[in-house]
Amino acid sequence: MPSDAARLTGQLDPATTVLLTVECQRGVVGPESALPELADAARTSGALANVARLVAAAHGNGVQVLHAVAERRPDGRGASHNARLFKAAARLPVQQLTGSTAVRIADPIPVSDDDLVVRRLHGLSPVAGTEVDALLRNFGCRTLIVTGVSANVAIPNAVFDAVNLGYTAVVPADAIAGVPADYTPAMVRNTLALVATVTTTDDVLASWRRPRRGR
Repeated sequence: MPSDAARLTGQLDPATTVLLTVECQRGVVGPESALPELADAARTSGALANVARLVAAAHGNGVQVLHAVAERRPDGRGASHNARLFKAAARLPVQQLTGSTAVRIADPIPVSDDDLVVRRLHGLSPVAGTEVDALLRNFGCRTLIVTGVSANVAIPNAVFDAVNLGYTAVVPADAIAGVPADYTPAMVRNTLALVATVTTTDDVLASWRRPRRGR
């Protein structure tokens, strides 16, 4: 039976792996976030820095990167209104408006010309109802690495949708964040670990450094 390291290396073949960053935008995890508690958790936990490390390594290893951004038209057309979360977001002092600095990818995450940004105007998931599935299939993706925020809503949505669509989901637990701080490990342990390969940023980076069969 292969070791955990060998199994992870097999899952994370750069040719069939895509790295997804979820809502790592200035208006969510940046200094002027609409959700300062979440932004603080993403930064103080090291999750945002780890997302940046993973993206940089993906760029260096030929792994496609997708950035999933949640935004809203200034006129609100197409936005969802069927949950308390949407109504609360509409009242926040910082709005994730299309074309504004709030929906730009936050520092210190590097963005290359080869990265794709998928923007959604509705719903809770960065995968369901967006271009992500079609893009993953066109890239020949078999494994989706899910990073970003929040462990409360968007991250589990992305993981469940990826699994339901037939992809292997990999979650570096130190590259996601939610609130309160102790909620994230509980979500990982009790929910995400049941459907995804839970790992660490360092282990993902190490897997890309290991030689692969036939190479």
